[in-house]
Amino acid sequence: MIKIRDDWFEIINLTNISKNAVTKPDWLRVKAPQVERIGNTANLLSDLKLNTVCQEASCPNIGECFASGTATFLIMGPGCTRACPYCDIDFDRSKRDLDPTEPDRLAEAVFRMKLKHVVITSVNRDDLDDGGASQFYKCVSEVRKKSPETTIELLIPDLCGNWSSLEKILDSRPNVLNHNIETVSALYRKVRPQGNYQRTLELLKRTREYFPSVYTKSGFMLGLGEKDDEVLTLLMDLRKNDVDIVTIGQYLSPGPKHLQVQRFVTPSKFNYFKLFGENELGFMQVVSSPLTRSSYHAEEIQKLMKKFPR
Repeated sequence: MIKIRDDWFEIINLTNISKNAVTKPDWLRVKAPQVERIGNTANLLSDLKLNTVCQEASCPNIGECFASGTATFLIMGPGCTRACPYCDIDFDRSKRDLDPTEPDRLAEAVFRMKLKHVVITSVNRDDLDDGGASQFYKCVSEVRKKSPETTIELLIPDLCGNWSSLEKILDSRPNVLNHNIETVSALYRKVRPQGNYQRTLELLKRTREYFPSVYTKSGFMLGLGEKDDEVLTLLMDLRKNDVDIVTIGQYLSPGPKHLQVQRFVTPSKFNYFKLFGENELGFMQVVSSPLTRSSYHAEEIQKLMKKFPR
């Protein structure tokens, strides 16, 4: 059985990490879910030898998602070829072969869990010529065969700007293509040293140009030192590049070796960004709250697809 970490349910206590850490507010809490229901999902994933970003990245919503029988599958992992200082996923730059059985095992999990919507993401695989595009394609194909009614969301890395690999992924015809921008432009070198702000925007733009009917999505974190006006600029940049859906959440430091939280953003401020994005910029949806993560309640896309058909 996969071990369920206690600190997934008692959000990381940053006051015990550093003398300079800001104090975590009392309202930032996650209720401990029913362990038995979590165990059922964890056992299924263990049985099929599958990774989830819920576990590898220590997501605070793992209890709610596992208890409801949902998960975000992490393919080609768990080791990542990049070492972003905000992320809890293990670093592994060694060249590793892809597992040819992974797409079938993933499809079996989606079938057994009776998922109406599935999110498939991956670690960065800069060691692969196509960045893992072929594995994404195979995973979508196998899920379609076994669960044809399930809507599919892909949360992909930047592929080092390899646009032919992006087109390969889009040829699998996912319902949603998500690529997280993560932070404002001014903090990119600090937060995503191997990433590129403009490259992320270009990926999202090219996605809609190549596959106009796909729903595009991106997300970012608050609390890393960004200014409010920089957040508004980021939202405007995403909208200029035809992004449909945005997720905004509070950054939580995984540990003392990672970037520390610079501020805890209030729920009212999160709501302000949501209203600005939806009412002023015209996003289809902005999901914005302290515990929002890129795949949190991702199944709501099905309602949006009915409201905004393509």
